[in-house]
Amino acid sequence: MPQCTVDLLATNHSLSDHELLDLLSTSDTETISYLHRRGREVALSVFGNKVYLRGLIEVSNFCRNDCYYCGIRRSNREVSRYRLSHEDVMLCCAEGYALGLRTFVLQGGEDPRQNIDWLIDLVTEMRQTYPDCAITLSLGEKTPEEYRRLKAAGANRYLLRHETFDAGHYGELHPEGMSRDYRIECLRTLKEIGFQTGTGIMVGSPGQTLEHIIKDLRFIQDLQPEMIGLGPFIPHHATPFADRRAGTVDLTLRLIAICRLMLPHALIPATTALASLPGQGRLGGILAGANVVMPNLSPSSFRKDYSLYDNKAAFGSESAQGIRMLQEQFATIGYEVSMERGDHPDIEV
Repeated sequence: MPQCTVDLLATNHSLSDHELLDLLSTSDTETISYLHRRGREVALSVFGNKVYLRGLIEVSNFCRNDCYYCGIRRSNREVSRYRLSHEDVMLCCAEGYALGLRTFVLQGGEDPRQNIDWLIDLVTEMRQTYPDCAITLSLGEKTPEEYRRLKAAGANRYLLRHETFDAGHYGELHPEGMSRDYRIECLRTLKEIGFQTGTGIMVGSPGQTLEHIIKDLRFIQDLQPEMIGLGPFIPHHATPFADRRAGTVDLTLRLIAICRLMLPHALIPATTALASLPGQGRLGGILAGANVVMPNLSPSSFRKDYSLYDNKAAFGSESAQGIRMLQEQFATIGYEVSMERGDHPDIEV
């Protein structure tokens, strides 16, 4: 494939379906390398050489859902369940704030015990205690009214990956009772309410085709999210997809670069899943155009239990305590870590 196709994407922020398919499927190493370089150049032009750090707090591994790919799915009897208390979360925030972090990300399963009133109380105290910090939530599907209450309490951002836009493929990954249409409706509601909204996909999920991915890219273009999460599918041994092949680092890095060229101002994490597979890991993600890393602030005794997939990286440079290690790693490729909120450039804070 000629490199001019990559340049066309960088200029127009879009390609035809045929051109996207070629870019996703090419085996030409020079084109792939050029795609990464152009993604990196665009990220540098918008954000400079900063990699924004967010403190990740995994608040609960209880979940009412039974998604076929997820290690904390409701029917998994092997996982040791936990939920953090209000006080536990505030202690994690205090540790993160002392480290210099100015964004906290609360992530968890859809835990009925951590209901909307519990979340409102928590977000309200976080906002009052840390008025200079951004609060990001990644807590699944809620009602429009619940999203509005969370926004009013002081939450700034909401991450909700759509996983796949194709309805048939969505049905292959989720049990009856979960709706692709409702997931998309939730994302549109979040945008309407005024959240900085994040979506994204598992790359290489069971049954996924390149045509599915093109549909995902079209949806992302239409939604114009402020954040895009792209991580490889990694199987968990206690799920129906235990024997499926993991997604590839190569395709994940291509999609990071493509999304960077499509949405130059998006905040794109180099995900924990990317760091959990052999290969370039997070450094490769940054060199393809990613600009966010989320070190883990969760209590170390619980990190192994938030097991969405097997062999999840949660310690070393993947933990908040490893920030110096991250600084050293990113310095080797000419980047520096930033504790700033790092909002989307088009957002007024």
